[in-house]
Amino acid sequence: MSTPVRIAPSILSADFAKLGEEVRAISDAGADYIHIDVMDGHFVPNITIGPGVVKALRPHSDKIFDCHLMISPVDAFLEDFAEAGADIITVHPEAGPHTHRTLQAIKALGIKAGVSLNPGTPAKMLDYYWDLLDLVLVMSVNPGFGGQSFIDSQLGKIEAIRNKMEKMGLDIDLQVDGGVSAVNAQRVIDAGANVLVAGTASFKGGPYQYAANIKALRGKG
Repeated sequence: MSTPVRIAPSILSADFAKLGEEVRAISDAGADYIHIDVMDGHFVPNITIGPGVVKALRPHSDKIFDCHLMISPVDAFLEDFAEAGADIITVHPEAGPHTHRTLQAIKALGIKAGVSLNPGTPAKMLDYYWDLLDLVLVMSVNPGFGGQSFIDSQLGKIEAIRNKMEKMGLDIDLQVDGGVSAVNAQRVIDAGANVLVAGTASFKGGPYQYAANIKALRGKG
């Protein structure tokens, strides 16, 4: 695949006591995106951050803020996250009654739109969204917590989505999130992903290790 592999460290694994410093450090270490996992304790069994934290972090990095909204209902918060500084907003088809309208609303805010597929959500869900998508996120764990193990069955889904994109001539990022590490990153890249989300693998070892962590995640690509 000719598209360069991009790394999107998930701040879910950062030190929340010094989140601004962590975002600056991981940005300086070579991150391409800053992946922000927003969880509401309802759609997923965890609570993380809201748009106020995104707004507070925005001055700490000029990287793409990649906001993955695991909240339901999601529509009421789209404008808040856009105004807080999100460059990409990704939503789940299960998080609202009218995903197509949700994606239209994100695009109307002038930012990029993504759809996230849980491990049990089929790739065919994408068939009526393609014209609105800038990014597809394949979850390779069940969302809610960091540090989970990669679900190998998702490799076939990644490959099928990449093949469909190429067949349709689409220029859409294919992102993978969940259990991605230096050990399995190349398999994920080979399956067709060009954006890797990694929390534990990005932030392990502290700031002096971040650049080496990111380099290892890029695989041979």
